[in-house]
Amino acid sequence: MERKWFTQEEANALIPQIRIEITSLQQIKHNFEEKYKHLRKWKEAGAISLNGDDPFFQLECEMEFLQLEARTLIQSVHMKGAQLKDIDLGLVDFPALINGQEVLLCWMQGEETVSHYHGMNEGYLGRKQLEEE
Repeated sequence: MERKWFTQEEANALIPQIRIEITSLQQIKHNFEEKYKHLRKWKEAGAISLNGDDPFFQLECEMEFLQLEARTLIQSVHMKGAQLKDIDLGLVDFPALINGQEVLLCWMQGEETVSHYHGMNEGYLGRKQLEEE
């Protein structure tokens, strides 16, 4: 697949949808972690079923479904050409060219628009303010 280069305007146009996907991913992650804690606790306690069924089956199925949902949302972000960097921070990068140099436009949940960028190997800590369009 050919790499997409974003303008600041193109990246900003995707932010409303990506914001929804990030919020959903965060909720899924939270739900998964809660179910995992319960599952571990039950397994450590040696939970058994009174009717002979697998006592963990329902919870494991719910966790598997959450994983499928998360993968679908992550794939949706990537299919747009964006790069999901951190679910908890809601950190997303968009490949771009600035003055002929490859960079990543950088957006973090809570920011209204894409207003920063960093070099391909700099990461979040190397963020610089974009000039106004």
